[in-house]
Amino acid sequence: MVSTPVSDALGAAVDALSAASVDTPRLDAELLLAEATGRTRAQLAASPEAGLEPAAGRVFAEFVRRRLRREPIAYILGRCGFRRIELSVDRRVLIPRPESELLVELALEIKPCTVLDVGTGSGAIALAVADELPQATVVATDLYADALEVAVQNANRLGLSDRVRFEAASLPASGSFDLLLANLPYVTAREWIGLEPELREFEPRGALTPGPTGLEAIEALLGEFALRDDISARAIGLEVGEGQAPIVAGLVRRAGFEDVTIRPDLAGTERVVVGEVGL
Repeated sequence: MVSTPVSDALGAAVDALSAASVDTPRLDAELLLAEATGRTRAQLAASPEAGLEPAAGRVFAEFVRRRLRREPIAYILGRCGFRRIELSVDRRVLIPRPESELLVELALEIKPCTVLDVGTGSGAIALAVADELPQATVVATDLYADALEVAVQNANRLGLSDRVRFEAASLPASGSFDLLLANLPYVTAREWIGLEPELREFEPRGALTPGPTGLEAIEALLGEFALRDDISARAIGLEVGEGQAPIVAGLVRRAGFEDVTIRPDLAGTERVVVGEVGL
């Protein structure tokens, strides 16, 4: 049996993905081929005329079919990198975004000993904080049992389960924290309709949009926090959507944080609202 050269299989996949309007057809094809063959992208590039084994070819073809249906690469591979760690991800959890790294960077600035991560999903923020701040202990919460299952598995695999505790709740029963972090759903109902298929058709809707305004989850969190006298935090960091930062800043002030600032992401969008308790 004559095997197909790697270069031919890769070229056909790139053409198909391009025709399907995938944003990064060559990168995606290379990642999928590397996963199917067990080789690195560099190894594939170094031997483009090498034959593709039939079994690997079948796996690669199925990967490409899934990507043509616009399933995200991270779900096909079953993993996603986030800062220094690699997380297992599937359709139970949102795929971590680079913007959320701003919350981890906030933690690195403050250097908290105790951190609360609300709406942890895959555990990305909680586990990255625990990984980069060995002195910190983290409580991570989520309302979805399926998401918590993924987060717990990630913590165990990364060897961080001794410093990250997971709870099925919005806020824990009680606690005093140096820093509260949250990347809650903030896409508006109108924005949801226009999302690319990778998000709208595959990622969990509840992790993306909370309702018509996109602010419902943040409002609920800050409202509950303000009413609870058994939960406290010296500082808070909230990831928000485009145009939401001024409104959320006001909500943060009303929740008891006096010093409030807004931080942009790399694209210049006001992405994180930070509140600190005044001295």
